Amino acid sequence: MDPYLERHWLDVHASLIYLAKVGLQRQLGDDLVARSKERLVVEPLIYDTVSDPVRQRFIEIRDASSGGRVVTVIEFVSPTNKLPGDGRMQYRRKQDECINARVNLVEIDLTREGQRELLVSQAELPPECPMSYMACAYRATWKDAGRKEVDPISIRERLPAIKIPLRAVDPDVVLDLQPLIDESYLSGRYDRTIDYSRPPIPPLDSQDADWADQLLRAAAKR
Repeated sequence: MDPYLERHWLDVHASLIYLAKVGLQRQLGDDLVARSKERLVVEPLIYDTVSDPVRQRFIEIRDASSGGRVVTVIEFVSPTNKLPGDGRMQYRRKQDECINARVNLVEIDLTREGQRELLVSQAELPPECPMSYMACAYRATWKDAGRKEVDPISIRERLPAIKIPLRAVDPDVVLDLQPLIDESYLSGRYDRTIDYSRPPIPPLDSQDADWADQLLRAAAKR
């Protein structure tokens, strides 16, 4: 994962939603459809000013054979969902709605800013887990609503392919995250605009910063 992409998250997020929707649709049966949806979030700025509402997109998988019932919601979590304000409140409400309605919820957090607000908190995981990023899934078929699947993700490793639950009668489909990020990077031409001579925002911890510096030095020698 390129930590420099977090500064361009609005554009990267839009690409991820589109690419994920297309990739999932190719795996779904004839009676399941993937659609992108959106909610409006007001982001407060400094000096008590308020920006224009931001459109946060997510993916719904619907069952066309049952009148469009929502089967699965997929969220690429944004920093807005992890910072105090309207975005975090709306996101918590969405989590509750999915669980109460027995809808599968898959959360994918590829940002480091803010306090992680997934269904499983960072504090609940063993300290040795790589925690740069995380994916979490709630399956509506589980009787225990407190049970979750967690994929801790290290910044230094290839992003994983994660399982996307559907209806009880369906096998999982797979969402491979690394190709999505790679294509988002290429289509956004970030190789032309990112200044890798400066540290990313938010900054990396000392060990990850050393790792990133070694990669950048090796790339500069090519």
